[in-house]
Amino acid sequence: MRRGTGHPGVVGTHQEHAFELAAALRSAVAGEVDFSAAARALTTMDASNYRRVPVGTVAPRDAADVAAVLEVCRAHGTPVVARGGGTSIGGQATGTGVVLDLTRHMGGIVSLDPEGRTAVVGPGLVLDRLRAAARPYGLTFGPDPSTHSRCTLGGMIGNNACGAHSVAWGTTADNVRSLEVVTYRGAELTLGREGRGAPPGLRELVEGHLALLRTGYPEGLPRRISGYALDALLPERGVDVVRSFCGSEGTLGVITEATVRLVPLPAEPVLVVLGYADEGAAADAAPGLLERGPLTVEGMALDLVPDAVGLPRGGAWLFVEVDGPDAARRLVRAADALDSAVVRDPAGQRALWRIREDAAGTATRALDGGEAWPGWEDCAVPPARLGAYLRAFRALLADFGLRGIPYGHFGDGCVHVRIDFDLWTEEGVRHFRRFSEAVADLVVAHGGSLSGEHGDGRARAELLPRMYGEELVGLFGAVKDVWDPDGGLNPGMLVRPGRLDEGLRFGGLAGTGAGASGAGLSGAGLSDGAPPGAELPLVGMGRAAARCVGVAKCRVEGPSSGPGVMCPSYRATGEERHSTRGRARLLHEMAIGEVITGGWRSEEVREALDLCLSCKGCRSDCPVGVDMAAYKAEFLDQHYAGLRGLLRRPRSHWTMGRLPHWLDLFGRGLNAGLRLPFAARLAGVTPERTMPRVAEASFTSWFGERASGRPPALTLWPDTFTDHLSPEVGRAAVRVLEDAGLGVALPEGRVCCGLTYVSTGQLGAARRVMRRTLDVLDPMDGGLPVVVLEPSCAATLRTDLPELLPDDPRAARLAASVRTFAEALEELAPDWTPPRLDRPVTGQTHCHQHAVLGDAADRRLRARAGLTGDLAGGCCGLAGNFGFEPGHYEVSVACAEDQLLPSLRDAPPDAEVLADGFSCRTQIADLTGGRGRHLAELLAEGVEEEAR
Repeated sequence: MRRGTGHPGVVGTHQEHAFELAAALRSAVAGEVDFSAAARALTTMDASNYRRVPVGTVAPRDAADVAAVLEVCRAHGTPVVARGGGTSIGGQATGTGVVLDLTRHMGGIVSLDPEGRTAVVGPGLVLDRLRAAARPYGLTFGPDPSTHSRCTLGGMIGNNACGAHSVAWGTTADNVRSLEVVTYRGAELTLGREGRGAPPGLRELVEGHLALLRTGYPEGLPRRISGYALDALLPERGVDVVRSFCGSEGTLGVITEATVRLVPLPAEPVLVVLGYADEGAAADAAPGLLERGPLTVEGMALDLVPDAVGLPRGGAWLFVEVDGPDAARRLVRAADALDSAVVRDPAGQRALWRIREDAAGTATRALDGGEAWPGWEDCAVPPARLGAYLRAFRALLADFGLRGIPYGHFGDGCVHVRIDFDLWTEEGVRHFRRFSEAVADLVVAHGGSLSGEHGDGRARAELLPRMYGEELVGLFGAVKDVWDPDGGLNPGMLVRPGRLDEGLRFGGLAGTGAGASGAGLSGAGLSDGAPPGAELPLVGMGRAAARCVGVAKCRVEGPSSGPGVMCPSYRATGEERHSTRGRARLLHEMAIGEVITGGWRSEEVREALDLCLSCKGCRSDCPVGVDMAAYKAEFLDQHYAGLRGLLRRPRSHWTMGRLPHWLDLFGRGLNAGLRLPFAARLAGVTPERTMPRVAEASFTSWFGERASGRPPALTLWPDTFTDHLSPEVGRAAVRVLEDAGLGVALPEGRVCCGLTYVSTGQLGAARRVMRRTLDVLDPMDGGLPVVVLEPSCAATLRTDLPELLPDDPRAARLAASVRTFAEALEELAPDWTPPRLDRPVTGQTHCHQHAVLGDAADRRLRARAGLTGDLAGGCCGLAGNFGFEPGHYEVSVACAEDQLLPSLRDAPPDAEVLADGFSCRTQIADLTGGRGRHLAELLAEGVEEEAR
């Protein structure tokens, strides 16, 4: 590298130097050094529009490891970027050299002092872990970005993150007491006030530019995050080195430890939701509420929450948290709002806050299904100017023919927005640049900051001269050179940046195709019979995976991290490649072909998808609806295409993947075969599992032998699991449905939803099975609802069927007719009174039910029957063929330990174990020896008892 310039001048990031660099790092550090294609692919992107390819990754174990990495990298002329949760919006968590993963080993709490209200933490500590540790003492860490469940303290310090409570507790910089950092040249510094920890030459540089620092920064701006906070080094501000370091985006030093301030939790938080006529009115009202001492003043408009369920009247809302009901009443009286709601119930508050926290993802999907991206994500203006700015900003969007949904921290004048830029074409990128320049000028005209929370990164650093002027930006460069004379720390960020329209992550994915950016099984644009490696489907998969914007909600730590499902394999392993985001990144890189070079034959992608349970949790829990189960099915279909692929397919795909065929062909004769020695191995089943037994008589045979005089009100779907493996569920359902006065019919031929074929990536076979099913059902199509007892089959019919057969109108009709057992009773027999069972329940809500079907009708039915208690969320971990396959048993059990098994252990002794999914019941039996039952079975017993 060139000395003294701060320019990267990288000579050590080319592949010919990678082996030597990796060897040197392995001999120098105790942590993991990974220069594999998969590790590099996983860190090419963060939550921004940008992409940089690193040479490798290191997970240091401690500060000594960090220092050793920096020493080796400096000797090899290789830059370093520190990375936490990878949720940065500006591209600052990506790098071309060595990426430091500080989350694996440096994410602990060193100490917590309740009396002094401080904590000493590692840079990789996830914010929610700190908050959970402080909560028993009535304390918390004040800044709380919407990514609080996965962002790290080091990343928050690097970007000077804020969050909803900044009106009360300030930015991260306001809450850091001291920092331990290591510079690129190996200096270990403790940063504090009164010049403590300043590198040689920094104070002299500041003293030579006092006038510029006193006049060069905008006033009255609580969210000024852009650039270096050099005014914190002024004598009258205490020469606060630690504060000036916050927000430096990893360009000055690597944090190895931080001492942070904790603040008291509110005694009784109350959420006041104020409704206003429109966004401008809400923005105009926000500054006037600050004198009431609110904890939050968050704003959003109708275009972000178009259904406005649970919100007061209005076209825009302010979410204002206060401490105590008296403060809430005073606020409502003073607010002059169109309507208001006061929410004291914690569950109700969480539900409303979830709308706001998911906005970074939901705003990425336009109402018409189009895409919206960051790029002008979080500017801030003085709060008194916010209303005027938003009106001008909306007009500017219209002038450029763009759409976006502003929302954010109205009390601080900070606005988030995702905009429907066309980043796929050259002309679209030019338009993106012109708009960025125009909106930067607009922000500056209103006295604002280009960044009000997430930092500048690649997205805005080029525009900093418009805000600060060339002289102050030049001083930023001089400060960078004092801290980092070699320019080795996160080059290209903040100082001497690249162009904002270069290095975009969409390059190489400009191909088109039907549904190329969709979420489901047709979303990658694959067609029947497409050859492996075909260019159009590969690009289509990349575009589908690119919908992942990287907010990393799938990286929430387990166990017991909430009622959602996503992402069970990440919660079991803690590895990025086993998160939804990690898999999406690998698919993205597979399509580009630079780092992952195997195309559809990529072993890196196959290994990452191997632990995907196809639970579909991401379809509902991911804010942008990434459907990794669908992407996995499409990948496997292409990966094993052709004769070579057929020979490489796992045996389990031929056995369990085609289970409906074998059961129809052999029935209970399979039991004898499964008793043979080595039967499990031959079937591709792990020896830890007990194989289910096929029933002596199928459900359809039982149904065919009985007579019913009632005209059919519904068609009951005889899914493979109910028909051959648990016919007692089907018999119980018929008993209950008929007690409700509903005549039941079965299809006049063999039907199958195709689930097992889809989950094993045999999509051609799945389409053939589905078409045969539609041929059977179509003559019966008299508008009867189709009641499906197995949640995974119902979900397949609702979603996968129309996605795989988009041109067959029969598929859409069947999908629309599908009802769950509880939905059918509620819709078709609204006056039926279920038997009173009056007992507690525990068990599992099927992951596909959570993700696709919803369980509201089930909860209402259980309540009417007197069944009390909640079922566990998450995924049981068996997930069809997944838990039976070799190499999956430990992960399968770990997934069950996340939520299901603890809920069973904590349940009352007399609780009934409910599990509508066959896989869930099998997992419960395998791991506990207990028996889970379908809700229909409990209700049927009650019906029989009442009859007696």
